[in-house]
Amino acid sequence: MGSLLIVALFIGLLMWVFRSSKKSGSAKQNVQDIPQIKITTTIRRVPTTDSTLQNNSFQKSSPSEFRIPPAPAGYGEAKWIPHGQAVTIAGMTIPDGMIYVGTNLKSDYGSDPCQIDPSKSVAASGDFKERQFGYWPSYSDISATARRAYLNWLAGGRSHPDADIGYVFLFFYGLERRVIIDASNDAVALADYPVIAQEIRRLLSIYGNKSGSFKSYAIGLLDWICIAQQQKNKLYLAPVPELSKSYELPLYIRLALGMAAVDGAPIPKHLACAWVKLEPNIITRTPGRRCPEYFDKLFELKYTETSGPGMVVRPNKTKLKAVYRPASAGFRICNQSLLTKTFGEIPDISILTGPLKKLQQLVFVVNDDLSPYSRAIAKNTEANNTLDSLIYLPLALWPDDAQKALNDIKLMFEEGVTTLLFSELLSKLNGGDLFSKEKVSVLARALESAGIGIEPDVLGGAKPPKADSTVVLFAEPDKELSRTTGAYQAALLTLQLSSAVAMADGDFSASELVYLQSQINLWTHLSVNHQRRLHAHLILLKAAPPLSLSGIKKKFEHLSQPEIESIAAFIATVAQADGVVSPSEVDTLKKIYKTLGVDPKKVFTDLHVAASGAEPVSATSSSEATGFTLNADRIAHLQRESAKVSTLLAGIFKEDEPVIAKNPPQEIEIEKIEEVDNFTRLLGLDVSHGVLARMLLSRPQWSREDLLDVAADLDLMLDGALEHINETSFELFDIAFTEGENPITINPEIFEKIEP
Repeated sequence: MGSLLIVALFIGLLMWVFRSSKKSGSAKQNVQDIPQIKITTTIRRVPTTDSTLQNNSFQKSSPSEFRIPPAPAGYGEAKWIPHGQAVTIAGMTIPDGMIYVGTNLKSDYGSDPCQIDPSKSVAASGDFKERQFGYWPSYSDISATARRAYLNWLAGGRSHPDADIGYVFLFFYGLERRVIIDASNDAVALADYPVIAQEIRRLLSIYGNKSGSFKSYAIGLLDWICIAQQQKNKLYLAPVPELSKSYELPLYIRLALGMAAVDGAPIPKHLACAWVKLEPNIITRTPGRRCPEYFDKLFELKYTETSGPGMVVRPNKTKLKAVYRPASAGFRICNQSLLTKTFGEIPDISILTGPLKKLQQLVFVVNDDLSPYSRAIAKNTEANNTLDSLIYLPLALWPDDAQKALNDIKLMFEEGVTTLLFSELLSKLNGGDLFSKEKVSVLARALESAGIGIEPDVLGGAKPPKADSTVVLFAEPDKELSRTTGAYQAALLTLQLSSAVAMADGDFSASELVYLQSQINLWTHLSVNHQRRLHAHLILLKAAPPLSLSGIKKKFEHLSQPEIESIAAFIATVAQADGVVSPSEVDTLKKIYKTLGVDPKKVFTDLHVAASGAEPVSATSSSEATGFTLNADRIAHLQRESAKVSTLLAGIFKEDEPVIAKNPPQEIEIEKIEEVDNFTRLLGLDVSHGVLARMLLSRPQWSREDLLDVAADLDLMLDGALEHINETSFELFDIAFTEGENPITINPEIFEKIEP
């Protein structure tokens, strides 16, 4: 009996060893079947007397032991790989982390789509430029070829511009999980917000224009991060972080505006500027996009001019509430409290149309002022911030070095005028040597806005100077100088003719200059600014002699004799504006009359007629010696007489005046096309319905009560407004915009139809 027992035990022992050996081999085979992970089985001999369990190895009183090692790195609970940390998967090194790696990453929808499971097979090759999966991708469910393509994209730095957007979404799902789920109870995850925000902005710069859907989701997550980082009182006083424009105004801006409304505080200029640039219901036009830095500065200047410290908006009924719309399927049945932010009694004033209309009008004004500059740099991108383009900007926007150059020029004529070559003027302004006729006129307008007058008066029709021509600069504080009055034109004509007479002998003497300067001072019927310009013009006439008297005469050939005589008589009237006509003035008038083809003897008749109540003096030497004593009331008479000849004088000394069109026809058409491309109202709806539609898109679902407040703020009947929006959506896309009555759900397909 004992022998049989020993034999049975021996046979049992042999069977046990055989089975153990078979299981060990089977386990080894299973481990080898796991793709892409190299597993080695360790066999170690131990003393047969040791029956303890060591290092997870099963040991028995036998000549050898078979052990299965721990799972390789990456298996088990998935972990977040931090930014800057490399990880190797399927032979590919992912250099910059920001992904979840592991075989187990649970979500409310099962395995999280973003997790990279190293136990899944990976093909030898894969092209991330090709679409290889459906709309809701998950790393565990896509093909082995698609997994290789995704790992290739990650290993290449997540930056190839031709990558299919599905791979970008797979990566984005991980960022979304880190921000929404992990950061809700993990301070380490919360600390990742800045680097994740930076990564989202980088992805937007590469793929934002490739997919409207990705742009929308990415901007939404970025907005969520901004709010989590900046939630504090008086947010409207803080600098606005970097935000992107989407189909709805960013939550950060809406919160800041709501806080200002609750506090009864004015909306500061920097926040108002961010509002108009990010508000989808405001047209920004081409200049605002082409030169954003100047748009910001000019908008803030105009906003301050019209609103002082800022607009004050009263709180409205609609309360601010944010519901995050996740891209990942892993959030489909997520705890809704993680996706919702409420802000107490803070209102959402962004839906009010009144402030939007005021801001829109201001934006139009700013764009109009920037349009000439915008067109200039569109024609010549290299001219940006050079004098060639700066002359088209409002003076307040000129950079500091250009402003300093203007101030230095002003110092040159603090007590009078200054004369220099036109090329020297351009050099002081850091400009080129030559300008076109149009640009010289634009430069003169810019100088005028700075209080600097220039002769020749190209804005009055004078021929633009060449590089080696003399120009005269002078202080011109009055920027509204009228050049069309008959009195000014007659005085200008008299000065030019008198200068021509003075140069008739080849020498414009100092005494003749002093005499003419004194005459200008005596023309008190003219404004001070008219006199300033005439003094500068006289200096130019001396430095750059005018045409000869015979040349001047040609300019009158198109006028009839009575018209010419009317002009001559008016010049005589101007000559005696001081109340006394000297013999030298009489001589000058005679020469002018003769040049104009008018009988010189008529000078005395015209002077007599101009002198109301004065006795005529015969044309004798004694009369010429004593001159005329005139009634001072004739000065007032000059104003009435000037109206009679203003039309005749308007074109006498004008060159071909350059036409500076604000909006040349062809460029207007181009700009209109650009504006259409830049802005299309949502679904083509009117402002109120468009605002409501955009508001609907900010949440996947609405309670009827919340929407009733929104409709009331927009002066809309909710049911009728929803019906109108749905009808429009059906016409455009053949799908409904909303579904249900309470709650009201937004059709998820609509997000794919609408570009942010």
